[in-house]
Amino acid sequence: MFDFSQILLDKSDTIIENWVEAVRRDRQIESTEGMCYTAIRNHVPYVLKAMATVLSKTTEDDLQTLIEASLVHGIHRAEEGFDPLEIAREYRLLRRAIFSALEPDLQQVLSTEVIRVFRLIDAVVDDAIARCFQSYVDERLRELQQLQSQLTLHNQELTRLIRANQENFSHLAHELKNPLTSIIGYSDLFIRLQNKTEVKDNYKNIEHIERVLRNGRHLLRLINDALEISRYEAGKMTLHPAPTDTCVVIQDVLDMLQPMAQEKNLQIAVDLANAPKQVITDALRFQQIVTNLVSNAIRYTPAGSITIKCYTLEDKWAIAVSDTGIGIAPEDQSRIFDPYYRVSDIPESHLPDSTGLGLAIVTRLVKLLQGEIKLVSQLGIGSTFTVILPMEVNESSEVGDQRSTSK
Repeated sequence: MFDFSQILLDKSDTIIENWVEAVRRDRQIESTEGMCYTAIRNHVPYVLKAMATVLSKTTEDDLQTLIEASLVHGIHRAEEGFDPLEIAREYRLLRRAIFSALEPDLQQVLSTEVIRVFRLIDAVVDDAIARCFQSYVDERLRELQQLQSQLTLHNQELTRLIRANQENFSHLAHELKNPLTSIIGYSDLFIRLQNKTEVKDNYKNIEHIERVLRNGRHLLRLINDALEISRYEAGKMTLHPAPTDTCVVIQDVLDMLQPMAQEKNLQIAVDLANAPKQVITDALRFQQIVTNLVSNAIRYTPAGSITIKCYTLEDKWAIAVSDTGIGIAPEDQSRIFDPYYRVSDIPESHLPDSTGLGLAIVTRLVKLLQGEIKLVSQLGIGSTFTVILPMEVNESSEVGDQRSTSK
């Protein structure tokens, strides 16, 4: 009478050696490359021992050893970076190595005994695979949860650093504004005094001071624009909705920017015939939007005209600013609303008085006012920016979505 339990135990070392060699030769199990014999063998000896217990006719089936071995095997394979297919191939090769080792002995027994041994070995291997995959998946989930926790902590730290950086930047910008304002004020005063003295030799001095004054104003405008972006990203930009006469706001902006257009001999056409007489919005933020759009149109229009049209839609209203300027290429249209983005292949995009933040501020203010902005542009022909806004701003939702919609 053959005791296949003992035969399996006696041939365990041979089975394991043959199995390790087969695993190393299998090109589809790449994770074993560079691994030592012990690492590949892992807890397979315990699986064979459990299998011998099951094959024994005198010992009750005890799968505890198999369970422990399979669970540990799955955890180790997860830690070693194996993928599920590689583990499945390992057990396939183990099954083949076991049957190859037992084949000479199986040929000497009755077919019923052969079937019994085959069934038991298959059952044990299948159970080992199932338990191994269970521990493998559990370990992977644990690693993912640990990684998620680490990512959450890193994200919180990055958020804290970003907020701290924004606060430091805002503080620095505020500190810079005071001396800049003083420089600009005294430079302006000095120019006026120089002009009154009527000294012929003071032309060069005035020219230098005007250059300082011009650059100081540009730097101050850049700081103010950067502060607007910083306040929005920090969620600190608030709304003050009130009844607003759109025509009055638009006209105020035109009165302010008309000298800038006249310097370039640009004609500004205004169509307010269908404009809403009154809306509930933040007049200051709306004025900022119109000012940035019209001043941009003036800057980037060498010759021609600018058209401003305000009109009512079904339950909304819109303002469109069109120009006959340099236009924007299709590949750049999705990025011109990013802070500091400049179109590199267009010389006019690097105007000396441009901060590169105007459109970035516009798109954030439009979102703050719960509206949307659209662009239609063609190189060499011109651009049209259309801002669509609600008749009444919902003040309760103004701040909560600022940072989530700014990207």
